[in-house]
Amino acid sequence: MLCLPSSLFPAMASATVPNSKLKLLASTALISHRTISGRRSPPAAILAVQLAIHRYPRLVVSRATDDGAGSIGADQGIEAFKSSAPGAGYVGLFVRMLGIDNDPLDREQAIIALWKYSQGGKTCIDEIMQFRGCITLTINLLKSESLSTCEAAAGLLRTISSVNPYRDSIAGSGAIEEITGLLSRSFLAAEVKEQTLCTLWNLSVDEKLREKIASTELLPALIKFLDDEEVKVQEAAGGVLANLALSHSNHSIMVEAGVIQKLAEILKSREGSNVTRKEAKSVLLEMAKDEYHRILILEEGLLLVPIIGAAAYKSFRPVSHSWPSLPDGTELERSSSSPSRFGASELLLGLNIKDEGLNMEEAKMNAIVGRTQQQFLARIGAIELENGRKPQLELPPDNQHTLLPWMDGVARLVLILGLDDQSAIARAAQSIADAAINEHMRISFKEAGAVQHLVQLLGHDSDAVRVSVAHALERLAFSNEVCKVIESNGVVDRIVDILKNMNTSKCLVEKTVNILARIFDPSKEMKTDLHYGSVNGSEAVLDVGSRSSEGVTRDKVLDSSVWSRLIEILKTPNPNLQKKAASILEYLAITEPHMLTTTAANIELGLVAVFQQGFFDVTEENIDNEPELSVVQAEEVGSAISAASQLLTKLLDSEPFHSSINSTRLILLLRKVLKSSIPLHAKDWVAACLVKLESSAGFPVNLDNPINMEVTLYGTIPRLLEQIRTSFSTEMQEAAVVELNAVIAKGGVDCTRAVAAQGGIFPLVKMIENASGDALEASLAILYNLSMDSENHVAIVTAGAIPLLRRLVLSEGPQWRHALHLLRTLPT
Repeated sequence: MLCLPSSLFPAMASATVPNSKLKLLASTALISHRTISGRRSPPAAILAVQLAIHRYPRLVVSRATDDGAGSIGADQGIEAFKSSAPGAGYVGLFVRMLGIDNDPLDREQAIIALWKYSQGGKTCIDEIMQFRGCITLTINLLKSESLSTCEAAAGLLRTISSVNPYRDSIAGSGAIEEITGLLSRSFLAAEVKEQTLCTLWNLSVDEKLREKIASTELLPALIKFLDDEEVKVQEAAGGVLANLALSHSNHSIMVEAGVIQKLAEILKSREGSNVTRKEAKSVLLEMAKDEYHRILILEEGLLLVPIIGAAAYKSFRPVSHSWPSLPDGTELERSSSSPSRFGASELLLGLNIKDEGLNMEEAKMNAIVGRTQQQFLARIGAIELENGRKPQLELPPDNQHTLLPWMDGVARLVLILGLDDQSAIARAAQSIADAAINEHMRISFKEAGAVQHLVQLLGHDSDAVRVSVAHALERLAFSNEVCKVIESNGVVDRIVDILKNMNTSKCLVEKTVNILARIFDPSKEMKTDLHYGSVNGSEAVLDVGSRSSEGVTRDKVLDSSVWSRLIEILKTPNPNLQKKAASILEYLAITEPHMLTTTAANIELGLVAVFQQGFFDVTEENIDNEPELSVVQAEEVGSAISAASQLLTKLLDSEPFHSSINSTRLILLLRKVLKSSIPLHAKDWVAACLVKLESSAGFPVNLDNPINMEVTLYGTIPRLLEQIRTSFSTEMQEAAVVELNAVIAKGGVDCTRAVAAQGGIFPLVKMIENASGDALEASLAILYNLSMDSENHVAIVTAGAIPLLRRLVLSEGPQWRHALHLLRTLPT
């Protein structure tokens, strides 16, 4: 509040000063101010106008009298000022005083006066904006060394930018660039930072200006101000970021600047103002709409949880006096003979489980603590209560989510799975699927008891619930440990029931087949055998009880209606389903080969459908007519063909199967596949299958070779093998191996025989030890093709391939599956 002696302004002590007299008083005082004893003192005119302006908005100004007593209310002052000052001549005076040719102190007090006046509302702002150049002069003052001047200039820009039509004028005059320079100063008063950031907050409301703000060097400064000591500065910085996040085009720039990490830290710390935390959550929820950014948020320890409304939690039925237990139902030892009256001791034990000195894994303790917290919130009706707000009574829109630390989020999602609301269950299952991005999260859901709920919900009446639940189980099954728990909870029985039902939706069939493929993954079975003994089982030491219990559930898949359905899936034009069905059938071919041999004709039709997908009918007249495939389509089709080739390779071990199929047709199809545009890595398995098929069929079949064999056999292959043996350059050796693999993929059995006849096995085994990446994959593919001929087994084993292959499998590198398939074909 500003109070001046009445002797300075006798007219203002009793009445409002007319506009003309105010301007005269200002000019007279300004002249006297510059000539009094050469001393610098505040110009009386400016102080007089400041007093009038203080009376105009909402402030109370003391009325100056001889004895200093008495006051006038703000409303009275406003009305008197309006009635006596219809013009705004004094505003123009102060705008002119902002010019760079004026004294810095005059400019400072002029900008302060205009800032105070602008707080009177839109009418005052409109009066200021009538004077051209006001914005430019104000922005120029942001360079001032005086913090008061900077604060007032930023404050004036803040009030002006609060009016929609003036934002473009401010941004077009270079305000964003000047603000960037101002905020980069090493020291800045909190008041200046607040006003400047609030100006940006107002400007960022305009979608056109958000990209301009985000493209400057302001983002690092905004992130830094989130740690400022002043709460208002933190909130203003968070508000700017919240507005910037509303434009999807800014997300990548914000992520690169480290916004996700900083805002996640704020939410997890449970400290800071509610406004800042709300803004941080708003930014992260906007970014979570992008799948890649959602993964980054999950990696920071935050989980996206659906808001389902308080009404949905009414179906939560906690067990009375429940004692904390492990997710598998194992109860902890009770410290007293009877529970407390209101369950307080059980609650305290659940929250302080880590302090009990129990010999328990941390993941299990976190599961118990999280479950106890969420169940307690559900009991008291505050599970979705935030910042003192009442819980929502009606079901919110499906796209509403909140962010919770992963321990609370996991427990919350598992709790929702036990409710009655179908929509809530489906959304929770979808969130579990989205969150299962790494082993840590998958194990966390397993320990929290999600698997039992999800398997049970596969039998739900709602198709939407079953699809979401199957999707969650599919994602969780990527963990071998969780996959075993899923199987032990009876998921195979549920899947069999789904597959037997011919009315099941295609989406649900696909997801359940994916789960079954994870359970019956031949590569996983072989790797388990490798860990416990020899590949062929001669030294295996496994848990017989575990194997027998698995056999009880897996026998369900051997039901004729199930594997007939799998064979029908091979014929569907869905590469992903074909790939999974072929993988399951390969497992059956390993465990129960006689089951598939009895239906060899149907399996052959399914394999033909896989090999022919995307192509015309194959005859000698149109073998070169191949339709164009997109990159994505070629990859999907290639994966399906590769899986079908592995299945056929395994089935060829059965003589009854081999004698009942049309080998000529299959050879022709596989040769056509080798000439197609599917990826090379898919052709590796096709070439290996073709080698075995042609050898067992008594090659040559009366068909033309697809490449010039003379040049390849007597020119290209010897040259490449010599380069692998003698080159001193690792790069040249690896390039030769990759090229040789491409030649064999096209040439088939003749090329593999040429490689073996010219001593190529030993240098290829040596390449396994030294090569990496594509070269290692190519070496494994060539040796796999060679292993299809049993005459080459001795040479491969003698060259030392087995220990190298074992090391690759146990290292779990990118090529471990290729090494495992090759190891499986060799005698050990």
